Amino acid sequence: MTVEEYKNKRNELMSAATGAVTSGDVEAAAAKRAEIEALDENYDAEQRELANLAALKERKIVDITIPCDNTPAPQSLTPTAKMQAEQDEDATYRRAFAHTLMGFRLPAEEAEIFDKVNRIIAPDIQNATQTAATHTVVIPKTLVDAIWKEMGELHPILNAVPKTFVKGKLSYPYETVSGDNAAFYDEDTEVTEGSFTIAALDLDGYELAKALKISWKLQKMSIDSFLAYVANLVAEKMANALAVAVVSGKGVAGSSDSWKSQPQGIITALDAETNTPQVITWTPSTDDVTYEKMTGLMSKIRSGYSTGAAIYAKNDFIWNTLANIKDSNGRPYFIADVMSGGVGRLFGHVVYEEDAIPDNAMLLANIRQGYLMNVQEDISLMQDEHMTKRTTTYMGYAILDGKVRTTKAFAYLKKSS
Repeated sequence: MTVEEYKNKRNELMSAATGAVTSGDVEAAAAKRAEIEALDENYDAEQRELANLAALKERKIVDITIPCDNTPAPQSLTPTAKMQAEQDEDATYRRAFAHTLMGFRLPAEEAEIFDKVNRIIAPDIQNATQTAATHTVVIPKTLVDAIWKEMGELHPILNAVPKTFVKGKLSYPYETVSGDNAAFYDEDTEVTEGSFTIAALDLDGYELAKALKISWKLQKMSIDSFLAYVANLVAEKMANALAVAVVSGKGVAGSSDSWKSQPQGIITALDAETNTPQVITWTPSTDDVTYEKMTGLMSKIRSGYSTGAAIYAKNDFIWNTLANIKDSNGRPYFIADVMSGGVGRLFGHVVYEEDAIPDNAMLLANIRQGYLMNVQEDISLMQDEHMTKRTTTYMGYAILDGKVRTTKAFAYLKKSS
């Protein structure tokens, strides 16, 4: 079973299980859950067996160097031929990248492309003192794209965050005071100066890293299986940390703070405002999340940002609280709808399961309008061999920053402290 087949089958079973829960068929939901667990066990067993079989194969190193004394002068390529050459080079580097991570010696063609991409300098002029940079391996773009996509699937809030990829610090203009709207004037009337004010939102760069230890036996999987395995691990670990930062990151650390500088979280920005105008609280022991409480929350987000806003909450809060808000006739306002991309809709907004949101809380957010992120250094991979333990440590690494552009694009419902 391929990774894609496994994911598709699992998504089908999850959708069926969710539908059974929504319709009240608990027995059918339990049966589907058992199928999901069995599918996971079978897939894990297949992957282990593939790794064991691959470990028995003898490594074959093929040197494809072709000596040539009379190299013809380079000819200009047509656009189609140039595109094909770039695709061939990308495919070659993808193989070289996988072979390097798996500990194989590179054939000449792969070594040339690998050195070109990673800018490896000649050994005779290389500094004897190695730094972390000398262990960095540029991840193929197709794999980086797959990692970002996987991160967005694991955490829907990351999928909505707009990203730029600009080296160095970046400043975005944004309005601090919107002022009055434009007005109509006649020829003799002077135009009144408004109070419209523009400020700069500065994005710095903070290191996001996660180390993963992989056994040498697993390194002997097929190239596609190994790359998918590494991508899934890097995506899962980095996505968990980045999603928490987007939701509740503490921002720039002061000299006396014990935590490290990180992106500013949405909830952090909302709680920091005077009188917290975008926040509504509720007390589980004395009141419920009622229709009135929800409409009050909906009123907090500015009208221009309401379109495109979505609801993010943990799975437990969605199904035990939001799905049980009913009208006077006992009909729920929540509508199960997996086709929308989330798990349902509430008051016209798509509802997403987002584990980074705190317990007993929900975030109504127009992420694309209210949050900005710049990635100074895209995801790269470092490696370190441990011979006696027969393992390799891979560290996913990126430099990025994110901040709230405007709090009016968000509304937050949380449990009272």
